[in-house]
Amino acid sequence: MPSGLEVLLQDEARLAELRGARVGLCCNHTAVDRRHDHALGLLQARGVRIRRLFGPEHGVDSTAQDMIGVDGAGSETGTGGSIETVSLYGETEASLHPPAESLADLDVLLFDIADVGARYYTYQATLGYILQVIAAHDLDTRVVVLDRPNPIDGTSLEGNLVQPGFESFVSAFPLAVRHGMTMGECGRYFQRHCDVGGRLEVVPCLGWRRDQWLDETDVPWVYPSPNMPTLDTAALYPGLCLIEGTNLSEGRGTTRPFHLVGAPWVDRAEVLRLVRLGAADAGVEGVAFRAATFEPRFQKHAGQPCHGIEIHVTERRAIDAFRLGLVVLEAFLRQDPARFGWRTETYEFVDEPIAIDLLTGSSEARLGLEARVRPDELLDAWSGQLADFAERREEVLLY
Repeated sequence: MPSGLEVLLQDEARLAELRGARVGLCCNHTAVDRRHDHALGLLQARGVRIRRLFGPEHGVDSTAQDMIGVDGAGSETGTGGSIETVSLYGETEASLHPPAESLADLDVLLFDIADVGARYYTYQATLGYILQVIAAHDLDTRVVVLDRPNPIDGTSLEGNLVQPGFESFVSAFPLAVRHGMTMGECGRYFQRHCDVGGRLEVVPCLGWRRDQWLDETDVPWVYPSPNMPTLDTAALYPGLCLIEGTNLSEGRGTTRPFHLVGAPWVDRAEVLRLVRLGAADAGVEGVAFRAATFEPRFQKHAGQPCHGIEIHVTERRAIDAFRLGLVVLEAFLRQDPARFGWRTETYEFVDEPIAIDLLTGSSEARLGLEARVRPDELLDAWSGQLADFAERREEVLLY
């Protein structure tokens, strides 16, 4: 099954056009073909001169941890030199948008980054921001997305929508938490429903069925960021990323990020009991829980034994990860409400609203859980938002 990159490389007319154009490439290490060869070298070998690279959060080589700024130093080309690189995740919020002058001298910006299908995952926001800059400055630069499958399928939808006033890099556009779109479809959605302009073209991948997960295709899984090691991690991420909005460890600094949740003060037996009860009450399926102790090597509670749970994927197609995430939050909040806390430090360059409200797109989840509103009741209240999103989304689907 050819990805958009491979479709482009097989299209001699497109390649001939690119050879005569001023071309940039927004990518990271996931921009590979089925042999795992990178787009930069493949395009250069076919005579396409890449004038400039643009690197998303974590950098072109995806070596930086989350919320660590990346400088714009030149990236290695693999041919003994380096190429000018613009970081789209630096030390300030302004760095999330490319400088207009970095796009103005390009005819085409190729965009090839693997996504994981969740609103918080910032690569689709980067695409939207690029299009916004092009539109705001009336640039002729054309963005060409080399599309890839949504790795956790293109049919399942979860969660709610971002409400006005709660926008941030992890909630840049009013998407569902699990949006069920490819990167190219996200770009089309931004233009059709989010008042995002710019010139956008999508080179579709061929042969993908919307119900397929990535490992049911021959498009390779390359971990798309340092704490997204496996497809099972991506399956849990639309819900377990919510732990970032608390003082609990989400397992960063271990080999099981987003599977492990805990903190030094937690009674792991009690929280296991609570999470199992909550999961049964909310109809959570497709996962199993065990009591766990782990020691993160960096970030929250680094070097300290953390007690809590490990989440095991047993049937990925049955998982509603956002529902699961709310159940996990509720269990830890109930187990020790005095020591459980919402993260109040700056999160993705934003001080207020706090992180959990940015992730959930409003204050409703936080206030509801504090008031002992059950997760399934919260989800029922958001069902209209999800239905409206599903209807709008149909207008932009390519597969």
